[in-house]
Amino acid sequence: MDYIDLRSDTVTWPTEEMRNAMATARVGDDVYGDDTTVNDLEGLAAKLTGKEAALLVPSGTFGNQLALFTHCPRGSEVILGEESHIVQHEAGGAAVIAGVQLRTVATKHGALTRNDVASRIRGDDIHYPPTSLVCMENAHSNGRVIQLSQMEEVFNVAASAGIPVHLDGARLFNAAAALGVPAAEIASRADSVMFCLSKGLCAPIGSMLAGSRSFIESARRKRKIMGGGMRQAGTIAAAGILALGPMRERLHEDHTHAKSLASGLSRIPGVTVDLDSVHIDMIYFSLTPAPDPARFVAHMRSRGILVNPPEAGQLRFVCHYWIHDKHIPVILEALRTSLS
Repeated sequence: MDYIDLRSDTVTWPTEEMRNAMATARVGDDVYGDDTTVNDLEGLAAKLTGKEAALLVPSGTFGNQLALFTHCPRGSEVILGEESHIVQHEAGGAAVIAGVQLRTVATKHGALTRNDVASRIRGDDIHYPPTSLVCMENAHSNGRVIQLSQMEEVFNVAASAGIPVHLDGARLFNAAAALGVPAAEIASRADSVMFCLSKGLCAPIGSMLAGSRSFIESARRKRKIMGGGMRQAGTIAAAGILALGPMRERLHEDHTHAKSLASGLSRIPGVTVDLDSVHIDMIYFSLTPAPDPARFVAHMRSRGILVNPPEAGQLRFVCHYWIHDKHIPVILEALRTSLS
């Protein structure tokens, strides 16, 4: 059966147009730099983020870890929010790949402040690891969008100390849609930016890392070290080009569906959802009484709906291209019956 899949916006199947583009893509060998479809995608990614150059990588985690590996000397320290994806969901890669220490900051809704960063930049002391990078995230993996003014303050305080800023923009275009600004406006508050083609944009694989030309040249060499040098990658890039065209331009539809679903959830007794936190395609909520995770997942599956179990007491539903208006009442009814 075709399930209503709410686990993530990474579960999206490629569209028929993407499949056709992949099948007919012009290809070369990307390690030699002669895959013209990859080159076109990288040029488009650089243009959309307002950066000099961009690089295709296999995944968002790969892109973030490659950014750390490129920016940071081994044994140095990275300042970032304690709930950021790099800390919570990238398998400790920073210690293994870049060999850096993560200095985490407790944040309010994922947003760093200038004081958070300024107070944690290390002085010149033989006992301290030198601060080599500050990382921000927008949209945040908690589903919220960070305001440009907040990003600007952090970027400026880091720049004044000579420290680069990397933006985990896995859902950069969701943030752009929510803020009503071009993605380049957000990316201008960072020296490098990673965004995913496979989160909400329907591409089956791939992420992009963008920055200055010299940064990307260095990252390209380190991508090879990490095993990310791909050959006829135009078959992937062809889907990515469509992801950055029509799929990017329709993300507001997913946000509308998420707000509609969240509103319906808020009217069910036993469901607690913060409607003010539904900025993009994600809804976080809790149930009272808290369900048995395995039984809840099994119940929803029996109704044709795929969900993840709670994490730290919170459930997350994510809307995407394959979630439509007609699915919302089905989801709400299944949730209601799980509480009865």
